[in-house]
Formats: sequence, C-alpha cells, structure tokens
Amino acid sequence: MFERRRRSGGTALIPFVTAGDPAPSATVPLMHRMVAAGADLIELGVPFSDPIADGPVIQRATERALANGVMLRDVLAMVSQFREEDDRTPVILMGYLNPIEIMGYVEFATAAKAAGVDGALVVDVPPEEGHELVSALRAEGLDLVYLLAPTSDAERIERIGAVASGFVYYVSVKGVTGAGHLDLDTVDAKLAEIRGRIDLPVGVGFGIKDAATAAAVARLADAVIVGSAIVSRIEALTDEPARVATVIGDFLGELRAAIDQSDSEGRHA
Repeated sequence: MFERRRRSGGTALIPFVTAGDPAPSATVPLMHRMVAAGADLIELGVPFSDPIADGPVIQRATERALANGVMLRDVLAMVSQFREEDDRTPVILMGYLNPIEIMGYVEFATAAKAAGVDGALVVDVPPEEGHELVSALRAEGLDLVYLLAPTSDAERIERIGAVASGFVYYVSVKGVTGAGHLDLDTVDAKLAEIRGRIDLPVGVGFGIKDAATAAAVARLADAVIVGSAIVSRIEALTDEPARVATVIGDFLGELRAAIDQSDSEGRHA
C-alpha cells in the first residue's frame, strides 16, 4: 500500500476505530465505508480494560465495546467478515499485550493470519520484551508496528528500527491520544531524524483533529493517522449506530480531500 502511494506521490490515510463501538454489528459496515471514503489502511482497536496510551475519548470507546462483550476473538471474526468483500485494504490490530498473551502468541498469530489481519501494534511491548511475539508474527508473515515518540533518542530509534516492520507510528505529541497541540516544525525535524535511521514509511498520529491538520501533516509524513477525532464522532452517535458509517465516511471524505489537495500542491516531503 505504501509503495503504491509513494509511486503516486500521495499520502496514506489511516483511520482508527475501536472494534465493537458503538455496537458489534456496526464495525464491519463502518470499515467498508471508511475504505470507500478514502482510507488506505484501517487501524482496528482491540478492546482492553486498561488502555494506558489512550486518552479519555478512546478509553470510553473501549469501555463501551467491553460492555458489548467484544473480545479479541470477536475482533478477529470481524476482520474475517470484512475480508469476505475486501481482500486489498490492510488491517492492523491496535491493542495491548494481555489478551494476546492469554490466547498465546502462536495461536494469536495463526488466528490473525487466518482472519486476514496484516499486522499488529501492541502498545505495551517494548522491543526488549517482544521476542516471542515478533517471532510468532514473523512466522505468519505479519508486521509488528512500533511507536516512536518525541522523546525517542537515536539509540531508541535504531533499536526499534531493528525489529519494526510495515511502518512506524510517530506519536506527534507528548501525551495520550487526542492530547496536545501539533508543532509541525518539531514533527518535521523528528521525522528527518527517524528517516535517517529507519528505512520504513512513517505515519504520524495523536493530535490530528480536522482536515486542516491532516493536510499539514500530509506535507511531512507518509501517512496521516486519525483516531480520537473519529471516535468522538462515534461517541456522539452511541444511540444511533445506524448513522455511524455515514457520518464517519463523510468526515473521512473531508480528510481525504484535504490530504489529496496538499499532495497535489507538491508539498509532500
């Protein structure tokens, strides 16, 4: 996907949603609608009781999904259902280690591959502790995506670059999802440092709230990652799950148009 985007001079759009929010039946139709609106890759959140990297918006989404009874195996079933109609759009699971460890690394990797998952972003697995998970995922040809932060120094960037695959996710602000104000000059400088040490596409997320911000980040990054701005709109429709796909599709359409306009102006780095 990134190679296709690179050849066309474009920037990828990666939306995040929590599986099972606001209702289990809403997730797969929402995934399809996001692709139709211009999503290049879907980051699908696995509900977990202690989402330490996430701000209050996504924490509440996780609580709603857990209240709906959605667990890791249910998320895999949703991906499998999505794959009945879409075998092209990459899907990355985003979550935490406990559910995977309970299932077992090898069983998780095997089940994820069978469902059509392309990789995982496991927030609380640093490279020093991730050998078993990396091994299990690589055996199935799945990518393990890692986070980098404004505080990541050169040694940390290189350490993560040695084990990451698919792409790396740059957290553009210090804080949890949905927090902070983007300093684009600081982001630009950090991306140059990362690219000097890691030969993978770099997506930028945390703090991208609207089309203008998405367009600005598109001038710098290989992918624009949007989570809390989407999930907050879903939260407003908790009692109207049938409207979620339309509302989120319209919002992503605005982001896609802004990103494409930014790319067409020749400011993509």
